Amino acid sequence: MTRKILVSSLAAVVVGALATPALAQSARDSINVVGSSTVYPFTTTVAEQFGRGGKFKTPKVESTGTGGGIKLFCNGVGPQFPDVANASRRIKAAELASCAKNGVKDVVEVKVGYDGIVVAQSKAGVALALSRKDVFLALAKNVPDPANPSSLIPNPYTTWKDVNKSLPAVKIEVLGPPPTSGTRDSFVELYMEAGCRAYAWLDALRTQDEPRFKRACGTVREDGGYVEAGENDNLIVQKLTANKDAVGIFGYSFLEENLDKLKGALVDGVSPTYESVSSGKYPASRPLFIYVKKQHVGVIPGIAEFLAEYTSEKALGEEGYLADKGLVPPLKSEIGKIRDDAKNLKPLKL
Repeated sequence: MTRKILVSSLAAVVVGALATPALAQSARDSINVVGSSTVYPFTTTVAEQFGRGGKFKTPKVESTGTGGGIKLFCNGVGPQFPDVANASRRIKAAELASCAKNGVKDVVEVKVGYDGIVVAQSKAGVALALSRKDVFLALAKNVPDPANPSSLIPNPYTTWKDVNKSLPAVKIEVLGPPPTSGTRDSFVELYMEAGCRAYAWLDALRTQDEPRFKRACGTVREDGGYVEAGENDNLIVQKLTANKDAVGIFGYSFLEENLDKLKGALVDGVSPTYESVSSGKYPASRPLFIYVKKQHVGVIPGIAEFLAEYTSEKALGEEGYLADKGLVPPLKSEIGKIRDDAKNLKPLKL
C-alpha cells in the first residue's frame, strides 16, 4: 500500500467518512489560516509561538478580510481549503449554510477576545469629539434633509462643521475598510445604523422594513468623503500620519500600537481605551472570533494543539502575550467555557 493510500485511510478513520473526495488527497503538514485583518496580528503571534514549540510547523496566516476568509473557509473540505478563519464579527447564518452546502460541517467557534472600532487621527490634527449621529451624517450616501427631516437627500456635507456646528471646519476625509472586511460590517452596525436611529422615523424602519432601514442607514457615500483603503490597516496608519486632517477607521489594537503617532476621537463622550473597550463602556466594542473546521482535525497536523495554545492562559489571559499585542481578552466569566468548547471541538449552532 502506498503512502498516499495510507494517508487517505487515516483521514477516513479520523473523520469517520470522507466528506468530499478532496480529503482523499495527501494532507498538508501545516495549518492554513485566512480571514480578518484585525484578528490577523493576534493569530500570527499565536502561530509564531506555536511553531517555536518545534513539534509542528508554523501555521500559514493570510489577511483576506473576514468575508473573504469565511468564503474561502466554507468552499469545501480537504487540504486545498483553509482550516481556520479569523473573523472580526460573528459568522452569519447564510455563511454557515454555505459551509454546509459545500460539505463543511461541525464548524467550531472560538471567541478570542474583544476589540473596539475606533475613529483615529494624527496627533497633529484638531481633536474630534463625535457622536455616532455625526459619523452617520458625515459618511452616509443619503441623509435626512435639514429642510424636511422625514425625507432623504444625497449627502451635501463636505466638512465636519457642516455636520455639527461644534466640530471644526475640516474636510471630511475618512479612510476605512472595504465591504469584504468584518471591520466594515461592524462599523456599519455600531456607527452608521446606531447614528441613523437618532431619527425616529428611520429607527421605526428597523421593524417596519428592515431591508429599507439597512439601505438607508448602512450605505456609505461614494463621492470621496469615504475612501476604501483595502484590508491593510497599517496602510491607513501611514496615511493618517501623512495627512493630519484625515481620520481612519480600524480596530483598537492598531490604535494602541501607534499611540506615538495617533489619537482616538471621543465617541459619544467616551475615549477608546483598554478599560472602556473591555468593560463595554466604549459604544463601538465588538467580539473577535476564529472558526475551525472540525473535519480537518486529525487530518491536518496540529489543529487541536494550535487551539490549545490560542486559548491558553499564557496567550489569552489578562497578562498573556496577546494582551501585549492590544487584544482585550475574554471576560473571566466566559474564558472557562471558551476553553472547554475549544478543547471539545463543540460545533456551532446558530
